[in-house]
Amino acid sequence: MTPTESPAVSAQPLATGPTTTNAAQKDWLQRLRQISETMREMSTFSDPQDMVASYGRRMRSIMPSDRWISLSRRGLEFPRFRITRSTTWTETIDPWKQPDKLPLLEGGLLSELIYGDEPRIIDDVAPLLSPDDPAFEYLEGLRSLMAIPHFDRGEGLNMVVTLRKEAGAWEHDKFPERVWLSSLFGRATQTLVLSQELKQAYEIVDRELRVVADIQRSLLPKSLPKIPGVELATYYRTSQWAGGDYYDFFQLPGGRWGFLIADVSGHGTPAAVMMAILHSLTHGHPGDPDPPSALLRHVNNRLAAQYTAENEVFVTAFYGIYDPARREFTYSCAGHNPPRLRKCSRGQVLSLEDVGGPPLGLFEDLEYPESKATFSPGDVLVLYTDGITEAMNARSEQFTPERLDEILKGCGLSASEIIDAIVASVNLHTGRLDPHDDQTLLVAKIS
Repeated sequence: MTPTESPAVSAQPLATGPTTTNAAQKDWLQRLRQISETMREMSTFSDPQDMVASYGRRMRSIMPSDRWISLSRRGLEFPRFRITRSTTWTETIDPWKQPDKLPLLEGGLLSELIYGDEPRIIDDVAPLLSPDDPAFEYLEGLRSLMAIPHFDRGEGLNMVVTLRKEAGAWEHDKFPERVWLSSLFGRATQTLVLSQELKQAYEIVDRELRVVADIQRSLLPKSLPKIPGVELATYYRTSQWAGGDYYDFFQLPGGRWGFLIADVSGHGTPAAVMMAILHSLTHGHPGDPDPPSALLRHVNNRLAAQYTAENEVFVTAFYGIYDPARREFTYSCAGHNPPRLRKCSRGQVLSLEDVGGPPLGLFEDLEYPESKATFSPGDVLVLYTDGITEAMNARSEQFTPERLDEILKGCGLSASEIIDAIVASVNLHTGRLDPHDDQTLLVAKIS
């Protein structure tokens, strides 16, 4: 054989040990194929009812019997039990979907067997059976009985009973193997049932989360305001169905407009609930939300007093008021990422980080200082949440504010084109991995 040649592989299973007779070898190979085909077919089912029906057909061909009965004591107390399946039934009943149709019995031989929690073979049932047994109609005329419990958390909550008309029909030496095979099938069935229940529960939660997400998005501005001399664009993406990022606009006297961006700590539904509270508090400010420090102080006091003291939630926020007549921007910050200001006339990108205070909801009675910036035609203001600058790639490297600044160096892009360029760059950096945090952008370009 040359180094590139491979030995032929036999399609037949290999055995080790003493040489067996042809008849014995044929017998174990046949049984192996039957079991292998059964297990293969069982793995294809997603509905436990279909799997049980298929398994029953195969077992009846492998192990002929005159009657099969399935029992359950799940959720019951001695001596009560239910018949969940019987080959005497003419109607097919799904025990998981039609539990009200299952006969409920009390006492008798089958009750003793299922509460006995042990596999049993009875070579002759007749001496143990009386006409007043609750399950007499299921056992009458049959003599050999094989009972195999299916354990769940250490208890035989279900049982399969197989019967033959003649006495002593079951081979005791094969009983352990049958108990093993039947018990494994019982566990597989229970796993499939739990999988279905989990899927149904997930679908319910999924529908509810979609509703939460729809409610949350309804709290965001329906459209962008028309501000003289300002071109606006926004981007909003949650890391889960719902999230905690928030942005808003407030129309103020004198043609002025308030720009707010905020980020609730945490993710998902809890953050979305707090985002809804934040929306209510900002819109519930007494009078106009002016100046910026007043709105942040109002929201902080309400959060700290009523909502965040016991659940360790906080909110970062940046709020600024723009006066188009003066091109003047007055702002205040509560622990939020400092916005970037692209000064096209100077060819530089500034970080509005000269003022700041703790996030909202940590301490009461805080004052948030203010600062001002004057805009020139062509300037670009970018408000963002940390889901942008902290977006990570597969090497756990963040996108960083420096990468954001590189994108802003060009002055020829519109507000929406700047959004597109930032999002594209973030996606390129992360390799389009799902974001681990919510991502929000608000871009204002002065015309």
